[in-house]
Amino acid sequence: MSEETLRVVVRRSESQGQGVLVLDLAPADGGELPPFEAGAHVDLHLGEGLVRQYSLCGNPADRQVYRLGILKDPNSRGGSIAAHERLREGTVVEIGVPRNLFPLEAGARRSILVGGGIGVTPMIAMAHTLSAQDKPFELHYSGRTRSSCAFLDELAAAPFRAQVHTHFDDGAVEQRLNLVEVLTGADAGTHLYVCGPSGFMDWVIAEAGRLGLSAGQIHKEYFQVEAPSAGGKAFDVALKKSGKTVHVAEGQTIVDALAGVGIKIKVSCEQGVCGTCLCNVLEGTPDHRDVFLTDEEKADNDQILLCCSRSLSDTLVLDL
Repeated sequence: MSEETLRVVVRRSESQGQGVLVLDLAPADGGELPPFEAGAHVDLHLGEGLVRQYSLCGNPADRQVYRLGILKDPNSRGGSIAAHERLREGTVVEIGVPRNLFPLEAGARRSILVGGGIGVTPMIAMAHTLSAQDKPFELHYSGRTRSSCAFLDELAAAPFRAQVHTHFDDGAVEQRLNLVEVLTGADAGTHLYVCGPSGFMDWVIAEAGRLGLSAGQIHKEYFQVEAPSAGGKAFDVALKKSGKTVHVAEGQTIVDALAGVGIKIKVSCEQGVCGTCLCNVLEGTPDHRDVFLTDEEKADNDQILLCCSRSLSDTLVLDL
């Protein structure tokens, strides 16, 4: 997570759909915001050490505001609820500078954007960029009900509205998301981008693979996953730089074990999504339980997400 932060003020706060808070954030001291690329997110500092990541869903060409959409999640660990309760028009808040872990592929000849629920947020920024570049694309926005979904009015009025397709589970069968129809005929120059609930994403990714898209053509960003299991055997963590060895009990995270001996690790999502607590592994075999690292990176076994992953070996040696 970047140390640099920006002071911004909530210029506009609006409720859309069911439980979606849409925010426009402007520089607190005037001027312009740093540029960002489609797919980027910011770390939103909500006080009391609470930091969460939210995708930027505005037009990257607009340097006056950063736009966020935050779903009030009943299973929230505090982030979304705090945002809904605290962020009103005029509120000053700190955010991190934009980071992009979900960029558009510059060489793609055609792009297919698929957003499930609040996962549509990065897709909107991507659609703005692709439209401005006059590149072929289509945006598919899937939700449980029309009434629950945000951004529908602005998408209907967007310059790229002809490329937007909405799909609702409670609507007519013929308008529901049909991945066979969407992905059939995709060639090697077609790239798929998907964001949404983990079950929705797993379905889209599996279908894309079955229909012939290679792993390199499929780009994904999880904004929420099922809480990683804390189970697994106990193991030791040896810290190369400090010379300490810490025991990690069954049901305990590495982060918590390190905190017990006074070593504080920066965390944010605590679900293996954001990569804030990424650490180099010098010896041992991690038990990867994150969705941040790619399959290839996991196979290398030289990095680990300390918030959720564990160890398959009796000892892990970390570069700490």
